[in-house]
Amino acid sequence: MQNTTSPSELMQLQPTILRFTQMLSAVLKIDAEVVDADLVRIAGTGPYSKFFGKKLNTSSRIFRYIIETNEEKVVVKSRTDPLCEGCKNKSSCREMAFLGVPIMIEDRCLGVISLVAFTEDSRERIKDNVQLFSDYVKHIAQIVVSKVVEKNSKNKGLDEVFTHLIENMDQGVLVLDENNRVKYGNQPALKNLNITQDELYNLEIKIQSLSLHNNEIKSHQQHIISQGEWQKLIVGQFYNTQGQQLFLMAYHQTNSDLMIQDHSSLLSTVIGESTKMRQLKKMITRVASSPSSVLINGESGTGKEVIANAVHNLSDRSQSPFIAINCAAIPEPLLESELFGYVKGAFTGASNKGKNGLIQAANKGTLFLDEIGDMPMTLQAKLLRVLEERKVMPIGSNDAVPVDIRIISATNHNFQEMIATNKFREDLYYRLNVIPFQLPPLREREGDIALLTNYFLEYHTQKIGVVYPGISAEAMRRLNAYHWPGNVRELSNLIEYLVNIVPEGDQIDIDLLPPHFEQAPEAACPEEAYNDDYSMSLEDMERNRIEEAIYRLGNRKMVAEELGIGIATLYRKIKKYELNNHRTS
Repeated sequence: MQNTTSPSELMQLQPTILRFTQMLSAVLKIDAEVVDADLVRIAGTGPYSKFFGKKLNTSSRIFRYIIETNEEKVVVKSRTDPLCEGCKNKSSCREMAFLGVPIMIEDRCLGVISLVAFTEDSRERIKDNVQLFSDYVKHIAQIVVSKVVEKNSKNKGLDEVFTHLIENMDQGVLVLDENNRVKYGNQPALKNLNITQDELYNLEIKIQSLSLHNNEIKSHQQHIISQGEWQKLIVGQFYNTQGQQLFLMAYHQTNSDLMIQDHSSLLSTVIGESTKMRQLKKMITRVASSPSSVLINGESGTGKEVIANAVHNLSDRSQSPFIAINCAAIPEPLLESELFGYVKGAFTGASNKGKNGLIQAANKGTLFLDEIGDMPMTLQAKLLRVLEERKVMPIGSNDAVPVDIRIISATNHNFQEMIATNKFREDLYYRLNVIPFQLPPLREREGDIALLTNYFLEYHTQKIGVVYPGISAEAMRRLNAYHWPGNVRELSNLIEYLVNIVPEGDQIDIDLLPPHFEQAPEAACPEEAYNDDYSMSLEDMERNRIEEAIYRLGNRKMVAEELGIGIATLYRKIKKYELNNHRTS
C-alpha cells in the first residue's frame, strides 16, 4: 500500500494522467477512471470527472480485487458478477460493464486504469472488444509506468528556480494543486484578478474549462474562475512542467500581437486542398474586406473559429482586436456582463471599477460569437439593438457607447427549426446571416486528412517538445478510412494523443491507433490512397509546399512562421528535400 501521509506516485503525475485518461476516453468513446493503490481517484471522465484526490467510498470492490491480485478484471454484466455480491450500493449502481487493468511496476501495483460503461451501447462496445480494449489499456498502463520512472529519476531541486522564474514573468501565472485549486499566483495574475495574495490563499478558486477539447487549432482557451457567487472569465492555457501544474493567463490583445500579419500567410491555418475547401478559401478572400456580418454553419469540430480568424486576418480590421466568446459555455448572467460590460455597483459582486464588455473590447475589430444558437433570447434582443444602433449599453448605465465592430458568428444548429419553435429571433438571424459560410465535415474533404495529419503532427510535437515521429503508410490508410464524427477536432485530439504515447524514435503505426480504427471500412477510403507510394505522395506535397514558400518569401524565418514549424525543423526538411540551392536569407 502507498504511504497515506504523502501523495502517491500516480498523484504526483495527476495532470499528465488526467490528460491521458481524457484522451483515452475520447478515442475509445467510453468513460475511464484511474485510482491509485490506496483507492484514491487520480483521474476520470463522465461521472468520475470530479473529486480527484479523494478516496473512493463506493465501487471499490473490483478495484480492491485488481490491486490485491495484480490481475485484470472484466465485468460485462454488473450486479450479477460474484464480486458485486454483498455490495451496499448494488441497487443504485449505474455501472453496466467494467474493464480494469493494474498499473504494475516490477511486482508492485501502483493503481488501476479502468473503462466503465454507463449505457447499453458502451456495455456492448466493451463486451464485443474485450481483448482489443484490454491490450490497449495495458499499453497505456505501461506508458504511465514509464512516466513514473522518468519522474522518479528527475532532479527534484528545481522548485526554487521555478518560483524565481514565475515571479519575474510579465505574464500572469497561477500554480495549481491536484484539484485545480490555486496555491500560488505571481503579481501580474493577482493584478488581473484584482485580488491580493492573502485573498488568493483564502479563496478556494476552481477553474472550469469552457470546452472539453483543448485543441481546435488555437493557442488559448476561455475558462471561468469562480468561488461562490464570484465569477470571472479568463483566457489562458494549462501546462504541466516538472510535475507542477501551471495556468498561464493571457489578456485580450490586439490581433497584431497574437498573429503573424504577413499577408502571404493569412490563410496558412486554413488547412485543406479539397474542392470544397478551395471554394471556401476563395469565398473568404472575396468577402473579407466587407463590413457585413458572417454566419459560419458547420458540424461540431469542423474548425469554425479558424475560418473566423482567417476572415479577420484578411480584412481591413486585421490590426485591431479579434475577440472570441463561446455563447453556449457561459452562464447567462456572466455572459451578459462579459458581452455588454457594467458600471460600478450594477449588481452584487460587480467590481467597484466597473468593466468594459467584450463588445467594447472588439471596437474597430471583430467579435466572434461561437455557438450563437445557444444565446438566451433576452441577450438576443440586446445584441440585435447593438447591431441596429451600433451602440452598446453596459449593465446599470443610462449612456450608450458607440462601437464599430464586425460580427462573425458560428453555429451547428438548424436556425429554421429554432425560429419556427421560437428559440431564436428571426430578425437577428437575418442580421447575422448576411454572408453565409457552410463549413464541410471532414468526411467530405477528400485528400485533406493527410494534410491535416501532417499539420497536427508538427503542431503537437512543437507544443509538447518531443521529436517529430512521422506516421506509417498503413496507419495513414486507417485514418483515411475512418468517418470522423468529431471532425477536425477529433483528428487533432487523436494526433496529440499519439504524439504523447509513441516511443521516442519510433513512428506512429497501426498498433498505437485506438481499436475502433481497426474496424474502419476500407471502402470508405479511395483505392489510390492504398498504394505503397502514399507516404511518398505526402512527402511530395510537403516538399512542394516548402519549396513554394521559400521561392515566394525568400526568408527562412518567415517560411517557418507561415508553415507553423520551428526554424530547426525547417532546416531539417530543407536538407531532407535537398532545397539548399534555393535563395533564402
